[in-house]
Amino acid sequence: MDCCCHKTKERSEDEIKKLLNRLSRIEGQIRGIRGMVERGAYCTDILVQSAAVTAAVNAFNKELLANHIRTCVATDIRDGKDEVIDELVETLQKLMK
Repeated sequence: MDCCCHKTKERSEDEIKKLLNRLSRIEGQIRGIRGMVERGAYCTDILVQSAAVTAAVNAFNKELLANHIRTCVATDIRDGKDEVIDELVETLQKLMK
């Protein structure tokens, strides 16, 4: 499997479907929050929905990161491309801001 060459990745149909489903749910949540703002919803109600979006984005990131480690990172390490470790550390630092 040729993973992260040229900064692209081939994903299985199942992986694509799962990721796109998560993103569709997140888009729906964002549209819902927008509607709440437009309707003048109470602040805490909007904040609760915003927290749900944050949790959904975090779940998306966890799934994508786990797949990345299992495929791209593992393959690159097996191929002796240790620089992928620095890339992974940098990515994790960005996610933890």
